[in-house]
Amino acid sequence: MTQSQTPTLADDLEKSIPKDDADTLTTTSSSSSEPSLVLKPKPVEVKPNRDLLPEKLGSRLTRFLKYTVFTTYRKIFTVIFTANMIAFVAFVAKQKGSPSISDVANAASANLMVGILFRQENFVNLCYEIATCVPHSLPLAIRRRLAKVFHYGGAHSGSGVAAVAWHILYTALATQEYIREPRKGVRLMNLITSYVIIVMFLTIVIAAHPRFRVLFHDYFEAFHRFAGWIALIIFWTHNILITKAMAEDAGIKTGIFLIKSPNFWFFCVSTSCTFVSWSRLRRRDVYPEILSDHVIRLHFKFRAMQPLYGLKVSSRPLTEWHAFATIPDEDENGKINGFSLVISNAGDWTKGTIKNPPTKLWTRGYPLHGLLYTSRLFKNIVVVATGSGIGPCLSLLYADVTPRRVLWSTPNPEETYGAKIMNAVLKADPDAVVWNTRTLGRPDMVALTYQLVQESGAEAVFIISNPKLTRRVVYGMETRGIPAYGAIFDS
Repeated sequence: MTQSQTPTLADDLEKSIPKDDADTLTTTSSSSSEPSLVLKPKPVEVKPNRDLLPEKLGSRLTRFLKYTVFTTYRKIFTVIFTANMIAFVAFVAKQKGSPSISDVANAASANLMVGILFRQENFVNLCYEIATCVPHSLPLAIRRRLAKVFHYGGAHSGSGVAAVAWHILYTALATQEYIREPRKGVRLMNLITSYVIIVMFLTIVIAAHPRFRVLFHDYFEAFHRFAGWIALIIFWTHNILITKAMAEDAGIKTGIFLIKSPNFWFFCVSTSCTFVSWSRLRRRDVYPEILSDHVIRLHFKFRAMQPLYGLKVSSRPLTEWHAFATIPDEDENGKINGFSLVISNAGDWTKGTIKNPPTKLWTRGYPLHGLLYTSRLFKNIVVVATGSGIGPCLSLLYADVTPRRVLWSTPNPEETYGAKIMNAVLKADPDAVVWNTRTLGRPDMVALTYQLVQESGAEAVFIISNPKLTRRVVYGMETRGIPAYGAIFDS
């Protein structure tokens, strides 16, 4: 889609600019022949001064423990896994060294269900809504902790690993039972399916290791998806077979025994979560807008997307998916008419998308809230972005819910990202600090962010950048008492 075809913010901006300020506007050419009105950022007057930064709170050891070792993600993981181990000890102690095999099976199934729930879009959105529904009158100490809801991946991994531990115990008890009373048929099938499930679980856990995910992300996705599907199918087979045998022993109809089994309902929820997500698989029309040889903007028209959502897209739905924040598109009347994704060159898939713009892409699942949705918890914030990190931030800027200052550091912002994105940034914050690294060099982002916080009286900082810089800015703010949030590895 060319710029002449795409809804633009320039029309609204032109109406809102007083005639006395007309000299701040310039006209530039873009990929289309039609000129676009561009708001020029003010010259950068804020110079980062590290001498103004206060000393970090605590000692080096306490900071390392608090902000590196005991992260919110790890705390959630630890709480869930520890609770499961306490339950395990209680089972063993209560039954004098040999826990009930049915109780162990229920524990494994319950943890599997919880792990899958924390990957289901509607459930995750509900968690975000609950965490962000509190008023601003609530103390900042509480609101800053509620904003950590995006660490929900700790619940997914904690319950997932606990499910593996419980199922290993279940398989050990099933093996012991088979050796003691080797009834072939159902019990043999029970044993075989149990060991297959363990193999699938271990494949998922090993592939989910952070190092493996970084080096072989496509393989991680494939292992996670296909091993999960196989495990779920075998779980159903296993559960029905063992239920049939137990029902015969008890003299009860299989259907009645099944619906009285907690396992049955846990599997129903787990399967429904997977089915609902994949039942929303659709091939959508895409209208590409080339901003530069480094950035492309993909427009979709199949729904009026509200701000502060993300969506997964793919050209190969069975092997790889890529999540991007959505930006609402408006028509001439200011009504939301579709949405767009800003994609920059950051890997093989993005590079291929920019080089060969797609006209069709797959989407899956329900639009998902992300990190920036928690900005609603604060009265005033500073939004920090580097490079294409401005893409997710545009959704926040469009929402116009929370007062904010914007800091955007990137090479040649106008040439790389075009008129509409520049206008959107400056419309959201006319005093935005747009730092051109081509002419000004790389800034001290920690010092610059801190100065903007002090200048604006912001309650929190949100940063969208590469992992290294995100950790540096979040650490630099948190260790000085300022709530700061950036995407984590599993958010």
